[in-house]
Amino acid sequence: MPKVGMEPIRKQQLIDATIASIHARGFSETSIRQISQAAGVSPGIVHHYFRDKDDLLQSTMRKLLQDLRLRVLSQLALAKTPEERVVSLIYTYLDDHLFEPETVSAWLAFWAHIPHSDKLRRLQKIYEQRQMSTFRHALKQILPFEQADRAACGLVSLIDGLWVRTSLQEKPMERQKAQELVLDYFALLIGKPAACQTR
Repeated sequence: MPKVGMEPIRKQQLIDATIASIHARGFSETSIRQISQAAGVSPGIVHHYFRDKDDLLQSTMRKLLQDLRLRVLSQLALAKTPEERVVSLIYTYLDDHLFEPETVSAWLAFWAHIPHSDKLRRLQKIYEQRQMSTFRHALKQILPFEQADRAACGLVSLIDGLWVRTSLQEKPMERQKAQELVLDYFALLIGKPAACQTR
């Protein structure tokens, strides 16, 4: 019988092993046995906590999304103005943590399997809605109401596009450069020079 309190520890261990295995082999080539070996446990332990590999991917993405959400909230708590809130969001969604090779592999596997999984599609929808809502809320305090939604959509699209482009390049664009491009776009949206958006 598992020790009391072991479940969250074991699940995190298996999620970490899943991320490492996806990075090393790709999701399609990763097996439960390989994940169990990476975690140093038996395949039976994996099946005790997760139904199958897809369940592990879903749980892995829930954890990554939860971690990202906590980062967003912690940064927003430091912002004092709506403009600072938007700048904080830009930095957080293009944070170095999100460009770590293993994290990139997990996100790309997640996005690649969305068309084949209703549960992953729901997770993606929640992520998109939260991201848009957070940007929109701050922008509505800066821009006319009718412009805020369009501006939020533009910022989110630019951030996601730069993340993918930077992550897939053999010689990735500097993270700072990606951040600066989005900050420049934000400055254009609110009619201020880019230099005002320094952190």
